[in-house]
Amino acid sequence: MLAVERFALIIGIAFAGAGILGFVPALLTAPDPAIPLALEGMHGRLFGLFPVNWVHNLVHLAIGAWGIAASRSFTNAVSFSRGLTIIYGIFAVMGLIPVLNTVFGLVPLHSHDIWLHAGTAAVAAYFGWGAPARARATVRI
Repeated sequence: MLAVERFALIIGIAFAGAGILGFVPALLTAPDPAIPLALEGMHGRLFGLFPVNWVHNLVHLAIGAWGIAASRSFTNAVSFSRGLTIIYGIFAVMGLIPVLNTVFGLVPLHSHDIWLHAGTAAVAAYFGWGAPARARATVRI
């Protein structure tokens, strides 16, 4: 398994795990009352840090499934890494803009999610366009 495939698998498992954990009420603390959502179900801060709700958790589960599935081939893992870079880069920027930091009241993207999304995008960019993405050209299978 090449590095980019391993990255897709690890990130996929991590996102699936985050999606599942977001549905555990004992792991959620009260959300910021100054930032209301239209969809309040399971709205809280995962581990007291990361704002989530049920839609956010479903997004994590979908990204997790995508990563796990993509880890089965080099080409799919590179595409996953590139897609993750773009999506999470957009999410990080949206988290900085007050009118967009809840995706119009549907998904919280503010607070600690901003740096987590930016970091995810940066690491995914390395695996999507950096040395691991070019590794296939030098490896003959």
